[in-house]
Amino acid sequence: MSGPSDFQPTNPALKWIERRLPIMGLMHSSFVAYPTPRNLNYWWTFGAILSMMLGVQILTGVILAMHYTPHADLAFKSVELIVRDVNYGWLLRNIHASGASMFFFAVYIHMFRGLYYGSYKEPREVLWILGVIIYLLMMATGFMGYVLPWGQMSFWGATVITNLFSAVPYFGESIVTLLWGGYAVGNPTLNRFFSLHYLLPFVIAGVVVLHIWALHVAGQNNPAGVEAKTEKDTVPFTPYATIKDAFGVSCFMLFFAWFIFYMPNYLGDAENYIPANPAVTPAHIVPEWYYLPFYAILRSIPNKLAGVIAMFGAIIILAFLPWLDSAKTRSSKYRPLAKQFFWMFVVVCIGLGYLGAQPPEGIYVIVGRILTIAYFAYFLILLPLLSRIEKPRPVPNSIADDVLAKSGGKAASMVSSVIALMVAGGLLLGGAESARAAEGSTKPPAQNWSFAGPVGKFDRGALQRGLKVYKEVCSSCHGLSFVAFRNLAESGGPGYSVAQAQAFASEYKVKDGPNDQGDMFERPGRPADYFPSPFPNEQAARAANGGAFPPDLSLITKARSYGRGFPMFLIDFFTQYQEQGPDYVAALLQGYEDKPPAGVTLPEGSYYNKYFPGHAIKMPKPLNDGQVTFDDGSPATVAQYSKDVTTFLMWAAEPHMEARKALGLQVFVFLILLTVLLYFTKKKVWANAH
Repeated sequence: MSGPSDFQPTNPALKWIERRLPIMGLMHSSFVAYPTPRNLNYWWTFGAILSMMLGVQILTGVILAMHYTPHADLAFKSVELIVRDVNYGWLLRNIHASGASMFFFAVYIHMFRGLYYGSYKEPREVLWILGVIIYLLMMATGFMGYVLPWGQMSFWGATVITNLFSAVPYFGESIVTLLWGGYAVGNPTLNRFFSLHYLLPFVIAGVVVLHIWALHVAGQNNPAGVEAKTEKDTVPFTPYATIKDAFGVSCFMLFFAWFIFYMPNYLGDAENYIPANPAVTPAHIVPEWYYLPFYAILRSIPNKLAGVIAMFGAIIILAFLPWLDSAKTRSSKYRPLAKQFFWMFVVVCIGLGYLGAQPPEGIYVIVGRILTIAYFAYFLILLPLLSRIEKPRPVPNSIADDVLAKSGGKAASMVSSVIALMVAGGLLLGGAESARAAEGSTKPPAQNWSFAGPVGKFDRGALQRGLKVYKEVCSSCHGLSFVAFRNLAESGGPGYSVAQAQAFASEYKVKDGPNDQGDMFERPGRPADYFPSPFPNEQAARAANGGAFPPDLSLITKARSYGRGFPMFLIDFFTQYQEQGPDYVAALLQGYEDKPPAGVTLPEGSYYNKYFPGHAIKMPKPLNDGQVTFDDGSPATVAQYSKDVTTFLMWAAEPHMEARKALGLQVFVFLILLTVLLYFTKKKVWANAH
């Protein structure tokens, strides 16, 4: 696990420690003197990126666990309160949630790099198998973590995935009961998943240590696929690989920060901003994007047990790769046929990812079956066959020769690879977006929001007018349970003073108690109180609204979304347009029509709204011209009311949006400067190595 180290501490205290526990010598030999192939390209920096991401996920996860409540009745609320009331809780949540996606994004590149360059071949079989184990543990950890917010998609995702184990003959039902902790997904399930989600990252860290150990024993593979023979083939890990990894990590951090500060909900599902409800099944239950290829394989096979076997088999088969591909030449650079089939395999994986986000019907199922066959054929037929029939090109005699043979063609190949991966990521993300699109009906028109974009801010006037519309119209049916009166006086909000927020709160009656006599009583609201709900419980709300339950509006602008389709989802990614929820809410408020179109029959007690899914909505038209009078002279029209109250509800859903964007700008400036400095430092360090 080490290179030739001459480390000798000079400090007496360090000498004393080193004689008894030579840990500094071990670190020096492993991460300073360790000989590294000098022809490694930037794809090798993803090992360092993954180590960094594991540390970030563990650190943020431990802090979030201090504030999270693993109880079915409190989990959803505790997550929202972390985001709203814990200092920089929104930042921790964004890092942890987006970090899961970034972790998988990096691990997929790491795995595809291993596939392309044959990093699984002798003598690195154990190193590869340990990587597959890490991947399996990551999938389990990510799934359990996705359940913890206890939103609709969390709950139903847990229900669907755990039910898969019921297909196991004889023991299936027992396994499911054990996972659930009962006879349905509920509080014991949440407790089990929370416990395991907390434990597994440390298990992953342990296997990562073994992975690195195996790496240092077998040595690193390299793009040429030839072993180091002389000192000319290698460079010391520090500073060469260290500075290259640091530059790669810095570039990745820029990509990561894009999601943390500007696109925190882009990779998630709007349904998960709705509390879990066992009585209401989402129209489409879709897992996180990193599970989509395997989800597509599962759904492509009509038999449940066979589908489960195929889904898990698609992962397990990776562990047997060293024996399925017995070609002597490692790197696909020198294997013309293997190289072409590799890129076809990448396309198959992307296609499966896209199909996993689509409804399991019609052409999607047929294409899914074709790609599933192609996926397994790559491992079970193509790779063994190519090992026998392919005639590879000559490989370099040494790593030093490979470095000397560098040409512009290699650079072009790298660029094309990067483009391919970017397209892959874009298609995967677009696939997830398409799944949400299927739930809508008429697409709402995009509007100009003051808070859109990287430097967008809330219009204070619109927030105050929107609050007035909510109070005089919406609050008769809808609650705002995650917003406290004190929030009205906080930075980034409607701009009220503390005294104004206090006066506003006192206009409400809040139920409190019990008092010394054991009775509940009402008192004037205080700034620390949350907006009271208009109904004591869901049953009372349904009874008063013809059986419909008016949703709480605290998160409504994040709990609603619609797909904008290709190419808008790509444009939205770069322009940071994330206002699909506000678009929908504003359009819904203006989408009522007095008479439904010819041929449309509405259920009794319903109203026609062209933007509501199915067009039949129980809520009567809430806004009419002249209904609310504004003190600032703004038009008393439905269009103005809709825009103002939507702006207010967007602030209610994310009161720290302005702080998020402001901090994001500072972080980006820092990361760009750091990346530039690291790039030139890397160039200087490597100048004498080529």
